[in-house]
Amino acid sequence: MFRYLALIIALLFSTITSAEDGYRMWLRYDQVADSERLAQYRKHFTQLVVAGDSATLELAAAELTRGIEGLTGRPVARADKASRAGALIVGTPNTSSTIAALKMSKLTSLGQEGYLISSRRVNGKPATVIAANTEVGALYGAFALLRQLQTHADISNLELHSAPSVKHRVVNHWDNLNRLVERGYAGLSLWDWGTLPAYKDNPRYHDYARINASLGINGTVINNVNADARILTDQFLEKAAALADVFRPYGIKLYLSVKFNSPMLLDGFETADPLDPDVQKWWQERTKKVYDYIPDFGGFLVKANSEGQPGPQDFGRNHAEGANMLAEALEPFGGVVFWRAFVYAPEQGDRFREAYDEFMPLDGQFKDNVIVQIKNGPIDFQPREPFSPLFGSLKKTNIALELQVTQEYFGFSYHLAYQGPLFAEALNADTYAKGEGSTIGKILAGDIFEYQQTGMAAVINPGTDRNWTGHPFVQSSWYAFGRMAWDYRLGSETIADEWLRMTFSNDPALLQPLHEIMSISREAGVNYRSPLGLTHLYAQGHHYGPAPWHDKSGRPDWTAYYYHQATKDGIGFDRTQSGSNAIEQYHEPLTQRFANPDTTPEDLLLWFHHLSWRYEMDSGRSLWHELVHKYDTGVAQVQQMQNLWDSAKDYVDTERFEHVKALLKIQERDAIHWRDACISYFQSVNGLSLPKGSPKPAHELEYYKRMEKELYIPDPWYPVPGGH
Repeated sequence: MFRYLALIIALLFSTITSAEDGYRMWLRYDQVADSERLAQYRKHFTQLVVAGDSATLELAAAELTRGIEGLTGRPVARADKASRAGALIVGTPNTSSTIAALKMSKLTSLGQEGYLISSRRVNGKPATVIAANTEVGALYGAFALLRQLQTHADISNLELHSAPSVKHRVVNHWDNLNRLVERGYAGLSLWDWGTLPAYKDNPRYHDYARINASLGINGTVINNVNADARILTDQFLEKAAALADVFRPYGIKLYLSVKFNSPMLLDGFETADPLDPDVQKWWQERTKKVYDYIPDFGGFLVKANSEGQPGPQDFGRNHAEGANMLAEALEPFGGVVFWRAFVYAPEQGDRFREAYDEFMPLDGQFKDNVIVQIKNGPIDFQPREPFSPLFGSLKKTNIALELQVTQEYFGFSYHLAYQGPLFAEALNADTYAKGEGSTIGKILAGDIFEYQQTGMAAVINPGTDRNWTGHPFVQSSWYAFGRMAWDYRLGSETIADEWLRMTFSNDPALLQPLHEIMSISREAGVNYRSPLGLTHLYAQGHHYGPAPWHDKSGRPDWTAYYYHQATKDGIGFDRTQSGSNAIEQYHEPLTQRFANPDTTPEDLLLWFHHLSWRYEMDSGRSLWHELVHKYDTGVAQVQQMQNLWDSAKDYVDTERFEHVKALLKIQERDAIHWRDACISYFQSVNGLSLPKGSPKPAHELEYYKRMEKELYIPDPWYPVPGGH
């Protein structure tokens, strides 16, 4: 096993380069600069005792060795038992007699993945103990301790314990089998199918698993929800199994997105009717084959009857009948089905209503190993959305919250937009399902309804770029998702502080301006794209630049006009009783609150109301003047971010400083373009003048219309067009 440890350490170190290219993300273990903390850490960690010989515990040992030696600048001795002051003891009551003898009663409440970190005396000498009920819990504890050291925490009297709020904490990749990544902005797919399964020990695969394990992420869906049926063939199952072998010691299960009509595509069936016995048998046999390759396979993710993807409705069946067929095939092996609720039909009068209208009649009809995966909002990962009314309404159906890290609607890898505030906004949204305090976070934690299992999923789409995510700050949103999936109560500011300290530095001169950048970045993106509840003003296809004038497409909800409905008299989508009445899908008092523009939060105002341009806002401005003010504010906030970043120049390595500086310049250009294009268009509709002091757009409207296709070139790896 020590030989295995040597291999792991070699893999961990093999990818480090001298330049700060962002590859290490938040797992940077450079020597602590603070002399007081350095002395403390050196005193507390002189010896490492990892009791047990599993691959997972050896990974914990490797990470702790790498981390402590890097942070303290001194070697740490590996021993079979604690024999000196400053021992770090890692294991479970089953693998370590020392931990068993400590009788740590708190462990019983921490489940299969929780951990406890405690300052104790062992053999009369001070020691630190990382204990868990399972080896993967001990691995999570190892990363948690290193997080304490990286953020310069006082470790003189540790007593930390933590367990995940949500059972399934899963990342979703939209990677195609040809290595193109849908809505991916950081290069080709991570999965080099041509070299698998032979080259499964690619260091990048191990580092990918380390990154996820450091956050407690326990599942990964490796392929696109717009699935290719070939993923279920022997050719690709053998490759997927090789990846599963890499991920397994890190506590990460592998999942696959599957195409619902795979029996027709792979074996010439005439139907994929979920109630057809032959179709059911096909899925049972194919699922068994998957488990033959991957014994701990997690299950299937399914996009059905959405954006042209096949599903049970094609055969006269409903979502529950389709999901349950797959669930029955997975049930003997302990697998689950994540069934996406992202559905919308051309004939629907208001796309906002669709998921609720389709899934609510089926509440209670899904099997216990089906989890309905719901996007945070009712449309599609917009910069700001009200929460999906399915949260708090599906009381008898397991659910998962789906978020997006890859910045499809937030400027791809060119814009800085920390998503922690968006994630927290979703988790803290009160559904009032059982009165005040019925937040989505509490629902996912199982505190509101008696769910069998819940989940959180994030579309992450890292690629072959050295820094994984294209823009260095997109890493922060991946980090935020993982931390909130583990503990939904963590605030976005707390998480931003951790990420900054681990990714850059603990120097207050750097932390202050970077905190400010991260705190305003999401709102800046909302302000110059979709203020006051406007939404989906994007050019179709690439979803990067503005096209509020777009009013003709294959279907109404693929236009911008569908969402803003701007006329000479007003703007906004009426979802009250006089319109689509989508507000009826919420619990009281939200229905009543959203029914009245005076009580609707102004940042959601145009989601629910069509109002006069002269409607008076809380500021005393007219709606039109407030809208222009928000666009101006968004541009100003990006310029503020530029100034703050420049002030941190002396505290950031040259490589990352220059990269982010250049990207912020691009973001300023784009923010101005968004502002000017949208204002020009809305002025052409309402005929109103700009408020005093607001600059006139640099060009006429026709210029911005021409630039819809010319200025913004989609990422070369992105296959246009596509859906998700």
